[in-house]
Parts: sequence; structure tokens; C-alpha cells
Amino acid sequence: MSLQITQLLLSAQSADGRVRSAAEENLKQFQEQNLPHFLLSLSVELADDLKPPESRRLAGIILKNSLDAKDALRKADLTQQWVNVDASLKVQIKESLLLTLRSPVSEASQTASQVIAKVASIEIPRREWQDLIGRLLTNMTQPDTPATLRQATLETLGYVCEEISPQDLEQQEVNAVLTAVVQGMSGVQESYKVRLAAVRSLYNALDFAQTNFENEMERNYIMKIVCETAVSKESEIRQAAFECLVSIASMYYEILGPYMEALFSLTANAVKGDEESVALQAVEFWSSICDMEIQIQDEYDGDDVRSSDGYHNFIQRALSMLVPMLLETLLKQEEDQDQDDSIWNLSMAGGTCLGLVAKTVCDEILPLVMPFVEGNITKPDWRSREAATFAFGSILEGPSIEQLLPMVHAGLDFLLNAMNDQNSQVKDTTAWTLGRIFEILHSSNCEYQVVTPANLQRIVSVLLEGIRDAPNVAEKVCGAIYFLAQGYEDAESDSSILTPYLGQIISALLWTTDRTDVSNSKLRSSAYETLNEIVRCSQIPETTNMIAQLLSEIMNRLGRNVELQILTSEEKEKQSDLQALLCGVLQVIIQKLCTSDDTKLIFLQAADQLMALFLRVFACQSSTVHEEAMLAIGAFAYATGHEFVKYMPEFYKYLEMGLQNYEEYQVCSISVGVVGDICRAVDDKILPYCDGIMSNLLKNLSNAMLHRSVKAPLFSCFGDIALAIGENFEKYVPYVMPMLQGAAELCANLDDNDEEMLEYGNQLRRGIFEAYSGILQGFKTSKAELMMPFANHLLQFTEAVFRETNRDDAVTKAAVAVIGDLADTLGPSIKLLLKNANFHVHFLGECFSSEDDQLKETALWTQGMIGRVLAS
Repeated sequence: MSLQITQLLLSAQSADGRVRSAAEENLKQFQEQNLPHFLLSLSVELADDLKPPESRRLAGIILKNSLDAKDALRKADLTQQWVNVDASLKVQIKESLLLTLRSPVSEASQTASQVIAKVASIEIPRREWQDLIGRLLTNMTQPDTPATLRQATLETLGYVCEEISPQDLEQQEVNAVLTAVVQGMSGVQESYKVRLAAVRSLYNALDFAQTNFENEMERNYIMKIVCETAVSKESEIRQAAFECLVSIASMYYEILGPYMEALFSLTANAVKGDEESVALQAVEFWSSICDMEIQIQDEYDGDDVRSSDGYHNFIQRALSMLVPMLLETLLKQEEDQDQDDSIWNLSMAGGTCLGLVAKTVCDEILPLVMPFVEGNITKPDWRSREAATFAFGSILEGPSIEQLLPMVHAGLDFLLNAMNDQNSQVKDTTAWTLGRIFEILHSSNCEYQVVTPANLQRIVSVLLEGIRDAPNVAEKVCGAIYFLAQGYEDAESDSSILTPYLGQIISALLWTTDRTDVSNSKLRSSAYETLNEIVRCSQIPETTNMIAQLLSEIMNRLGRNVELQILTSEEKEKQSDLQALLCGVLQVIIQKLCTSDDTKLIFLQAADQLMALFLRVFACQSSTVHEEAMLAIGAFAYATGHEFVKYMPEFYKYLEMGLQNYEEYQVCSISVGVVGDICRAVDDKILPYCDGIMSNLLKNLSNAMLHRSVKAPLFSCFGDIALAIGENFEKYVPYVMPMLQGAAELCANLDDNDEEMLEYGNQLRRGIFEAYSGILQGFKTSKAELMMPFANHLLQFTEAVFRETNRDDAVTKAAVAVIGDLADTLGPSIKLLLKNANFHVHFLGECFSSEDDQLKETALWTQGMIGRVLAS
């Protein structure tokens, strides 16, 4: 079998497609027919230094993928598969992996490190493989251990710490791990690779060191070693040490006081003179300190944060030295960095950190930054002008508008002139800064006006000229126009001072979408997104004609697009991207036109033609377009109401395709949402299509391959359908109710320590409640008795959610609403149940003390429904 698995692994990497496919199929059969021996064979292959590197590499990859997956449900299945493997075989596999750590082939030992950590992530929380940490530490304490094994062991310890939780290890094990890691960092006899592995291992182990950081002597020693490592000869080790300091800043902010002077010196030296990879981490350290102090300020929410024992004011205390250091970084730009938004260098990091400092100390940053801005903004050197502009744009969020306004008024004209600068990077940053001014400080309802009738014409004129500049500058100009329009979104009058310029702006944006001098599609996307915002924030009825003309133009563009004869896959991708953008604009136009009965007529006159276009788009079968077109259909259904039913015969097949597209789960999720939109639009006229829709929804809930984020909307959709078809929902009750009850039980078993699972749990609870509410309301006028057998379970589930400390506001609102629906629908027949389940008294009390008016209103209605039942 050993020779056979080797040959299969090699053949699975063959350049010959037929050989490769046959080998992959044989490996798959081996895995499905005898998983335990398949895993054992792979671990033996990985451990054998006489085997080819190629077969060992693939054996390691397949082993890792057999133990872990990104998708939570798939990961749970793989975990259970491993748990079910015979104990003696698991021992053999683990021994092979530990043996592989001794391999002189670094790729094999590194892969083994990662696989060991994956096994540990399953077994250690289950109190299995209890001797793993001890055996790894033995490699570190034996005097004759080769450097390669010490390196592999440290890497393994780091990976294990990354995979498991602090509560999974005893404190004595944590102490031993930290001792081994710190000794590996500080050992003068250790090789460079061992010391680097030790520092990286410490990074992963810091989460486990809470108790050690609470002990002053241990904390001092760890900080001393990390700081010493931050000035090592090797830049890679210095970088890793600063990454540890960044993590310590976030995890152990409250204990940093005694070390801050030394840390400032370390970071300042790195920023001024070290390699960029190290300097970036030194700046990141201060960004992390800012993040912590902003977070503490947010928690105090207006109260005096200085009274807090946990707030040390590090940024304010370092301000006079920190800000000049950050301003110097702004002058270290790269040539042409404006051409690539993915570039991250010292200048970008310094500006980002400066922005965080501004949010942390507010007005106090202004006297330190403005002299730099004023001193550099007119210099002949482009770097100085760009740095000054970047500094000004970076500090706009944090200081008060009262302090900023005079500076913005004084600088706005200068910035508008700078849009004609000879240097492209200066123009790029200037356009970005204008966008920041409009985003943060511009609002038509604000007492302090940045954009006024006096300067608006000049602003628009400059932006319309700037949009014709180089693509990267034009993209930033699109952002500035976007936020300029957004500032008029909440205008209190029916008229906007921006309206006279909208025709020119729309024409310029449409021209921009057609530019041929652009190497990527980012500018076109920005122009269409800005067009959407222009429409969304425009004032009806004064912009009616413009929006009607835009509707016609976008429909024409989409019509031309779907007629194109596409030959290459690249052309197909471009066509799909443009269709998606055009569908996005149409969705916004439909929503805007339907805000008024007068303008809704314009949409209704074009509705048939629009639907014909959407159907052509769906026929192209591109998932990106399917998504955007589905969202547009949701708006279309809402706008047409009962009339939408005439489009259902043609549209239904595409809706069904969307519901069945579980692989591209975003499409599936949006399609589920559209079912809800259609239900609300056509009510019981959805009935002829319900069997097909319900069949797809139920299949999706049972499909383990469907992304979990779609499950909650699926449950909500049951409620939408039940509300639309009323008593006709009866035949689905035997299928839906067990699903709801099973999901309720799942909620009780989710890991609340995992943020993603916590969010998923809240979405699921809300979806369950919305399903129950819709079904209860649907049966209210007839067949209410069908829900009686489920009332007790629903109340028990609602009580369990009430006792959850991590539920969000949306769940609370949905839970309170469902209690009211239960009382409203079932009336006196649940009087005894409500008397026994008196948690609702405390639940409603909690809602009445909330600041959310909608929640209070829902709670008041529910209280009335319950009162009516109890009084009966």
C-alpha cells in the first residue's frame, strides 16, 4: 500500500490530465472507503524521508484538509470523522506526525507542525492527547536536541496555541510553554531560525499569558526579552518582535505604563532608521494603542474617561513626540504609489496612525499638525505638498467642527487650486482630502456650513474638471462628488442647492463610465456608485425629469449590452460586470421614483420594458449579475405591488435557479429575500408557485453544503409566505415546524465565545421568531388552533433567548413581537401558559427601559395583547 499511495500522490500532480484525474479519483475512493487507513497512509508518507518531496507535500496538504475547513459545518463534520477513528490508529497517526518533526526536510517538518496543531484543536478541548505539550517541551529541554527539531517544536507550539483556547491548557503548561519560547528567543547559542520560530511562537502564545502578565516579575522578564529581541541583528526577528509588541498593546494595554518610555524609544528608532517592514510594525504599535484608547472612550460614552483606572492616556502623554515622528513618515512616499491602492508603506501607515491619534485626542492634535501643513503645503518639492495635504485630510475626524471650520474655510480654496498641481500624487491626495471634508464635515442641516451657496459653484466646477484627470485622480473625485451629494440627503426642504448642477454631474459621471484609458474597472464602478448616490440623495419632484432621462439612458445601455455577441471569457466577464452595475443603478432609480405617486407613473410606464431587460440579463447566467438583478427585482416587485403577478410565469424559472444556487450562496440568499418581497407585493397570488418555492426552501435547510448565513433568511421567508397565503400554509406545517424546533435547539448549543457563531446565533434566533410571527399572523383569522401544539415550545424558546446575555436588539424586538403575536392569535387558549411563563413581565420591563422607541412601541403592543388574554 505504501508504494501505491506514493504513486497515487505523484500521479495526482501529473501534467497529463487523464493520469491526474484517475489518481484523484482513486485517492477519493480510498478516502471514502477507509478513511482511518487513508489518514494513516498519508501520515506515514509524510514521515518517510526516503519518499519524494512532491508526494510528502501533497500528503500533508490532504491531511490538513481532512481535519479542518473554513466552513463551520464542514469543519464540524471533519472533526466528527476524526473523533470516530479507532483510538489505536489515531495513536499511530500522531506518532508519525511527531516523528516527522525530526525530519531534516524543513517543508515536511513544517507541514507536520500544522497538522499536529489541527489534531490538537480537536483533541485537547476534549481532554485527549494530554501528553502532547509535555512531549514537545521535552524536545526543548534535552541538551542534544538538533536545531532543526527545536525550530520545528517551537513552530508546533505556536500553531497549537493559535488553534486552541486559553482555557484548554493548565496554567503549569502555559508557564512551561512560555519558558521554552522565551528561552528560545534569548538563547545566545540558538540559530537564527530557532530564535525566529520562538518569537513567532510567543506571538501566538500571548493570548494564554494573562496570569503571567498579572505577575510583575514574570511580566518584566517577558517585556525585557521582547524589547531586547526588537533590536536583534536580523530584521525578520526584529519585525516579529514588534508584531508581539503590537499584540501586547491590544491584549495587555492596562499594564504597559512602566514600559512606555522604553517602548517609545524603541518604536521611534525603528520608524526613523529601520527597514520598512520593521518600521511599519513600530507605527502599528501606536495605532493599536490608539484603538484601545478610542474603545475605552466609546465605552464611557461622554463620561469623563480620565476617572477610569483602565485609561492611561498614553497617546496624549506622548503627543508632543509622537506626532512629529508620524509627520516625518508622511514624507517617505513611494513614486507612483497613487497608481496602486493596494500599496501599504510607511507613509500610508503614518497617515492612518495620525488619523487615529486625531480621533483619540481630538482638538489637541491641531496645534501640532497645522504648522506642518502650513509649512509644507507651498514648498516646491512635491513630497512636501503631498505630505501636508495628507496630514490635513488625516486629522479631520476627531477634532470639533468649531475648531476645524476656520481651518477648512481657509484651506478649501487652496485645495481647490491644488487640483491643478503639476504632480499626480498631490492631485490624488487633494481629491481624497476634499472627499474627507465632505464626508465628515458637510451636511445641509448642520449649523456650521462647509459648503455654501457662495462656494458650491467653484467646488462643482473643480470636481467636474478633476474627473477628467488621470484615472486614479478621477476615482478620488468620484468619491468627493459622492460625499458632496450625500451631505444633502437629509435636506429639510424639497429643494436642494445642488439640483442646478446635477445635470452636469450626471453627464460627467456617464462620460467617466465610458472612459477607454482605464486599465481596470475600479473607476467605472466608482462612477456608477456615485451616480447611485446622486439619485438616492436627489430631491423629488425637482429632479424628476433628470431621473426619467437617466432611466431611459441606463435602460438603453443595458439593452445594448445584452445584445453584444461575446466571444472570449474576458469579454464575457466585462459584459457581466457592466450588467451588474447597470442593474444596480436601475434598482436605485426604481426606489427613488416610487417615493412619490406622481413619479411612480414614470416607472410603471417603463415596467414591462424593464422586466424584459431583467429577464435578458438572467438568461446570461452570470452569478454577479444574477445578484444585482435579483436586488433590482426586489425593488421592482415592491413598486408594482399586485401587478407583479403578471411577470411571475416568465420570472419564476430564474427565481428557482437562484434558490437552487447553493454554491454561490449570496445569490441564493438574495433570491430568498426576493421571495419575501414578492409575497409582500402580491399576497395570496403567490399561491400557485408556493409548492415549488417551499420545496426549494426546505431542501436548502437540509443541505449541509449551503452556507450557514442563508439559513436565517430561509426561516424568515417561511413567515413571509405564511403571512401572504394565510390558511393555505397549513399543508407546510408538518415540514416547517420540526425545522423551526430543530433550529431552536441548535441555538442553545452554539459557541458564544466565537464572534462569528455569536452573530450567526443572533441571526438564526431572529429568523426563527420572524417565521413564527408570520405563521401566527397568517393563521389568525382561521385555523389558529393549528399553532396550539407549538405554543409551549415557542414560549420556552423565547424564555431561553430572554436569558441570553449576548442577544442583540433585533433579536429582542423579534422575540417581544412574537409573544404579542402568540397572544393575539391564540387568545384565551394560552392564558394558563402565559401565567406560568411569567418571564414576559421582566422581558417587557427590560424593553420599556430601552432608549429604542420602536422597541418600546412593540413592547407596549405586546403588553396589551397579553393583558387582554389574562383578563379573559
